[in-house]
Amino acid sequence: MITFLQLLSLFFIASKVDEEDKDKDSKYDLSLYKRGDLLEVPRTLFTHFGIYLGNNRVAHFIPDILPVFTKNKAAIGKMVTNNRLILGVIAKSASVRVDSLADFAYGSEILVNHMDKLCSQPPLEGDEVARRAEKLMGSMTYSLLWYNCEHYVMYCRYGMAISYQTYQFCLTVRKIICSRMNAYITALCGMGIMLYLGSLTLLNTVPTLLVPFTIWMAS
Repeated sequence: MITFLQLLSLFFIASKVDEEDKDKDSKYDLSLYKRGDLLEVPRTLFTHFGIYLGNNRVAHFIPDILPVFTKNKAAIGKMVTNNRLILGVIAKSASVRVDSLADFAYGSEILVNHMDKLCSQPPLEGDEVARRAEKLMGSMTYSLLWYNCEHYVMYCRYGMAISYQTYQFCLTVRKIICSRMNAYITALCGMGIMLYLGSLTLLNTVPTLLVPFTIWMAS
């Protein structure tokens, strides 16, 4: 009979067949990367970031649900699949770990130092960037908004723990929430619910309209 842990192992670890793993390293030319480079690859809905340490090693802050269920270092050390990553985000379980370039990239094309064009702060020396990345190795609490993989690499390379992805996400959410249409919908829904419940009075009408009014003023 298959145990619960065996099912977890099948679900979280066995994402690619062995034949694909045998030649995955040959896809990437290691001569293109130098110590301290900031690497970007697409993962799930967001971009994933890492710092190249040299000798086919990448330090990156990545969510992973597997350590919540097991202490098996061999299993945890395998490439983090998207299933493990997404559930790790939800559980806020993550760590700064070192993987091969191929395991970090997860089959995607790699952008190198693209952030140098966006960040006003000049990058630190390569060895200092890598030293910072190595110093932060280990488990840390993950936050999609307040401390993710981009915050980690931005601190290592530029000395500022910021995230452009988070900023753009918050800006989009703000535009949706603080829109005039949302103010209309919120007001109508609130009044409709009170009418349906038969509790429409001056005492509860004012607080109900206060929320859409605030949204209206912020739009």
